[in-house]
Amino acid sequence: MAAPVSIVTDTASPTRFQTGQCSKRPRGWGQTPGSFTTALFKDDLSVCKSLSVIYLYDNNITQIHNLDFAFNLTHLYLQNNNITHIANLSSLQNLSKLYLGGNCISVVEELEGLTELRELHVENQRLPLGEKLLFDPRTLQSLKKSLCVLNIKKNNIDEIKELACLGNLNQFMAEDNQIRDVKELEYVLSQWQKLWYLGLSGNPVCQKAKYRDKIIVMSASLEVLDGKEVNNTARQFLLNWKAFRETKKKIAKEKADDQEVKQKLDQPQGIRYHAPRNYTSPGIRRFRKPVDLLTKIPNFAYAGDDEKSALPPALEPKSMGDGMEGIGSEPVRFLLLPSNMMTKNRGLRKATASISVQNIAQPQAQHH
Repeated sequence: MAAPVSIVTDTASPTRFQTGQCSKRPRGWGQTPGSFTTALFKDDLSVCKSLSVIYLYDNNITQIHNLDFAFNLTHLYLQNNNITHIANLSSLQNLSKLYLGGNCISVVEELEGLTELRELHVENQRLPLGEKLLFDPRTLQSLKKSLCVLNIKKNNIDEIKELACLGNLNQFMAEDNQIRDVKELEYVLSQWQKLWYLGLSGNPVCQKAKYRDKIIVMSASLEVLDGKEVNNTARQFLLNWKAFRETKKKIAKEKADDQEVKQKLDQPQGIRYHAPRNYTSPGIRRFRKPVDLLTKIPNFAYAGDDEKSALPPALEPKSMGDGMEGIGSEPVRFLLLPSNMMTKNRGLRKATASISVQNIAQPQAQHH
């Protein structure tokens, strides 16, 4: 049940109305919770054209009704009621301060007509477990030029990127929420060029390393952070330190890039190693394969005891395909004999080896 009501004024045309104590019960007393104020507004206050401030906090109001007459209203106090939905405020063209803290509002909406609204207080809403306070994008767009003070304390809010459009904001109170993203906070603060008061205590982001220093560097206009004054000397020191670290990182990166380029230039064989083989003609490819086998497989007749190729210098290829035209048919047939036919008789092996060397070393003389 709502408390008795008194009009606080000494003039014939009241400018302020608030709930309080009086000896005489006004009309509407004893009705259901939330309806008393509606009845009173409709029957008794519609003639108060100059009313500018209304105090209706700490009642049982569930809905906002019948405020169309108060077109000169500038301050409206509705804290600690049972309001679940913001509505019927579009006619209050001159409203500059709206207090809705301690209600059951889940979405901040239907404030598009309040072009003069400077302060919005929606802190500590009694929401179901796990839910958070949301903002209608249309409302945010309508308030981006006028809103200067926003109070969203204790509303389980974990993202504030959508609030970046409020470019004229100079005071932001968001204590005891779930804000944790430093990069998101940096982006939002870059959009709030006029912000001088910021309250974030009680959020997970405050547990980050050097939280206060980072916030001070992010916002050049900030004067008070979490209730403590920001010293200009400290800000300048932090800005200089940030510039020094960025320059140092840039130099280190350039040095690493230069070393990588130098390493590639000093080791060109690593590039040639992966180059594919190219043969100039099919004929060279046919002769290339047997020579490769002779130089790589140690179990042929011309292999030495150390299992290395013992080809005479005349058969060693100087480069890919060089010297192939000088190989005769007889030395090639002799060299391709299996090793088991030569190892039974050491004398035979020694004699044939000396003969083959003479035949191969002077192939041009035989042809002449």
